[in-house]
Amino acid sequence: MSIPAPTVDDRYYEVARPNSLSERVMIAARDRMYNIFAALHDINGETTILDVGVSDVITNGDNMIERRHPFPAVITAAGLGDGAGFRKAFPQISYVQVQPGAPLPFTDRHFKIAVSNAVLEHVGSYQAQQAFVEELLRVADKVFLTVPNRYFFVEHHTLLPLLHWTKWSFRAACKLTGKDKWAQDTNLILMSASRLREIALRLPGTAISKIGYTGLNAGPFSSNLYMSISRRSD
Repeated sequence: MSIPAPTVDDRYYEVARPNSLSERVMIAARDRMYNIFAALHDINGETTILDVGVSDVITNGDNMIERRHPFPAVITAAGLGDGAGFRKAFPQISYVQVQPGAPLPFTDRHFKIAVSNAVLEHVGSYQAQQAFVEELLRVADKVFLTVPNRYFFVEHHTLLPLLHWTKWSFRAACKLTGKDKWAQDTNLILMSASRLREIALRLPGTAISKIGYTGLNAGPFSSNLYMSISRRSD
């Protein structure tokens, strides 16, 4: 039996293997995220969407927009991999390979909405986060982002409980459990609602539509955060 070659996205699915409890929880959380996305935006068969950060690891819980959106033909997906697995799973959706930190290969305001799920926390630095959101807003009129919530009871990538609420305790726990890579900002920056707001406020000409909690609902301790922003009217 042949073993599939590893993809660039494999490391992000280490704790959400197919048919696991983690995957079922992730599916429930992402379904709620999509419902918020649909409620906040006027989506129809003419609303063009760019989804940045799609996965070549195809499971029941990945690629939220592609799994749920009723108009696949309006979606353009962008990911770091070659897209072989993605194209096979979603043949109706255009796929573009992109490079980390590089400009997106689209003209200004090419899309109505740019979406990114669970990507912002992985781009490498606070400056890179700012640049990432700014680039999304360059190519689209509106941006909808989701990220794991730092103050959820369990950290998403390591399954460490509570210790991720402070930087020093998270680093110590990662070292003790052999998960040092997740304590490095180049791999993961834990996100909060205040951090999302700070990013948006630093972008010129940007209006914050809403920042809120989503995923597994527990108020400020919910599993995920979302942010909807747009260009200010001239």
